[in-house]
Amino acid sequence: MTQVTYYTKDGFEKLKTELEHLVHIERPLISQQIAEARDKGDLSENAEYDAAKNAQGMLEMRISKLQDMIRNARPIDESKMDASRVQILSTVKIRNLKSNAEMTYTLVPENEADLKAGKISVTSPIAKGLLGKNKGNRVDIVIPAGSITVEIVEISIKQ
Repeated sequence: MTQVTYYTKDGFEKLKTELEHLVHIERPLISQQIAEARDKGDLSENAEYDAAKNAQGMLEMRISKLQDMIRNARPIDESKMDASRVQILSTVKIRNLKSNAEMTYTLVPENEADLKAGKISVTSPIAKGLLGKNKGNRVDIVIPAGSITVEIVEISIKQ
């Protein structure tokens, strides 16, 4: 049974772009490398040929994996999202009530998480605690370091 995976529009486009690059650029290059190595003579002792064949196998595996990912991907339509409560693709500004520090996170599918860019997975402890909550709600979130209480200051939808 296949598992549906959700992507932002950008994440879905990145998958398609990578697949196009591998199929139309990388695959012909490796075929050319195999042909050149084959022209050099005895294949039983040809390290270049073996390396090119291994690279071809790895490339074909990646292409197959990307094709499966795209086949099971469902892009999320951000235009139909509701900014009144926290959900996937919401950008949420929260305030730690103990330290008064403010943080802003965008909740994204797990495969698009990037903490440096402020994108956290919807499966992370912080996101799980925020999902379904409204602006002004105070939320106790259990994190690996203990528990924190935050207030939701602002909710917007990434466009």
